[in-house]
Amino acid sequence: MALAVVVGAGAGVGSLVFRWCIGVFTHLFSGHTDYAAAPGTANPHVPWLGPYFVLVAPVLGGLLYGPLVHRFAREARGHGVPEVMVAVAQRGGRISPKVAVVKTLASALTIGSGGSVGREGPIVQIGSALGSTLGRVAKVTEGRMRLLVACGAAAGIAATFNAPLAGVFFAMELILGTMSAEAFGATVLSSVTASVIGRAALGDVAFLDLPDFHVGHLAQYGLFALLGLVAALAGVGFSKILYLIEDACDWLWRGPEWLRPAVGGLALGLLLLVLPEMYGVGYPVLQKATEGGYAMGFLLLLLAGKVLATSLTIGIGGSGGVFAPSLFIGAMLGTAYGTAVHGLLPGTAGPVGAYALVGMGSVFAGAARAPITAVVILFELTGEYSIILPLMLAIVLSTTVSRLLSRDTIYTLKLRRRGIDLSGPVRGAPIGAQRIGAVMEPLPAPLPAATSLVEAADRLSLSGHGGLPVIDASGTYVGVVTAQAVAEALAEQPDSAPEHVGRLAVPTARVTADQPVTRALAALVSAPGTGLPVFDSADGSPRGWLSPHSALRAVHVETAHRSKPGGRVGAVTALGPSAPGRRRHTS
Repeated sequence: MALAVVVGAGAGVGSLVFRWCIGVFTHLFSGHTDYAAAPGTANPHVPWLGPYFVLVAPVLGGLLYGPLVHRFAREARGHGVPEVMVAVAQRGGRISPKVAVVKTLASALTIGSGGSVGREGPIVQIGSALGSTLGRVAKVTEGRMRLLVACGAAAGIAATFNAPLAGVFFAMELILGTMSAEAFGATVLSSVTASVIGRAALGDVAFLDLPDFHVGHLAQYGLFALLGLVAALAGVGFSKILYLIEDACDWLWRGPEWLRPAVGGLALGLLLLVLPEMYGVGYPVLQKATEGGYAMGFLLLLLAGKVLATSLTIGIGGSGGVFAPSLFIGAMLGTAYGTAVHGLLPGTAGPVGAYALVGMGSVFAGAARAPITAVVILFELTGEYSIILPLMLAIVLSTTVSRLLSRDTIYTLKLRRRGIDLSGPVRGAPIGAQRIGAVMEPLPAPLPAATSLVEAADRLSLSGHGGLPVIDASGTYVGVVTAQAVAEALAEQPDSAPEHVGRLAVPTARVTADQPVTRALAALVSAPGTGLPVFDSADGSPRGWLSPHSALRAVHVETAHRSKPGGRVGAVTALGPSAPGRRRHTS
């Protein structure tokens, strides 16, 4: 807990330094505090260039941060959060301390010179690097190291957006991928500490000043639900276009990587010349949109421009986040949608700004699939409780549709393109090569659904398993019944207990024989009883049984093959240091 407070303080101060650097570089390159607030104006430092200075600014910025990233910390390139995710999942939370310094300078130079990216990804990586460094200095365990990394991420989000709760849920939902009392307590301490430091320096104000919104008509819930569906398409589309443009940049560029941001800055400069509102993070443009300052056609142009500008900034090697761009895209989509429905249903639609707010959260949820974070951060920005119900409705729908449309989020897709699967085995892990079909046991004789509880109890006691599969009259698998469920049904209310085991059968996660063992571990941990059936991938019928014993046998066989001759010790060693990392990763 004490280390969590220290990490929070460090991330809070780091956030202030980062924002100061952004301000300095923005003023240096554009002559304005935030050029997006005065798009199309000249740079006071070089007035003779007029608005054409935006052609030069990204090139100069690229000449500075390109060599910096290439020479000292290549992981500082891009939007930062995926690197933290893989460090927690597969590297025991180890992040190089130089990442904090390089990421601060590179991202500030990118944003200050016109890069259309956000500041949340960098500050997450900066705070996480601070947490990892402190963990190494204090020589904490690997589990505590991961937790300190998450504390740094939470503190960074909290200090950047003045949203302490959003920081906590961002860390647990996206970085740790799990929630526990210890993780919640530690991240809250870090988040609160960073927020106190941020508020002391910047005041207790949200990073956006949004007007109050409310829902005045029940029919609006249907309109918000439809917006959630549309926002899912926008979020998934943003993710796909981002990496398509990055692929195009990779295909086109044949020179040295350190020069790529400068040369690519020419293309970014041309885009900024046409649409100067894309310069930097773009919060002034976002705010003006929520206040109804743009026509619907221009809102759609800003939406498309942000997708292209952010993708191009990342594609040429820029450093910055995608959280703020997704909020920007959502605000443009929501405001355009609200304008349209207000024109069609003026007496029902309500204020246009409410749709902008819901659109912000829904597009982020569609891109990142972090619904709790999306709800909390938008609620913290407004403090308006009346908007929480349509916000939750739209965000959940957006998350669900996004999951149906795409396997990956905007963060995990970057890792999968590198060959890293957070739901699969760590590269080089001994358990990685085994398939379930190679280690599963024979399928126990299933129980017919019409079997009485007394007979089922006898069969379970003789089976050697804590549960047995259940089939219906047609032979179709319906679930697993456990000895505990049958015993409880007989003991608690023997007279009124269900007559047949079919009513006690619980469906299990579907695992197939051709899947790697690591894919089944999470399902095995949460399975009722002491195992689960393995299905044939072709016809979907049960063909084997996977128990904890058979899964452990897979580890033993693999490590025995890789250990030295005469080496029981070798097998144990292979399981030792890396086992916690694998367990966290797979479960």
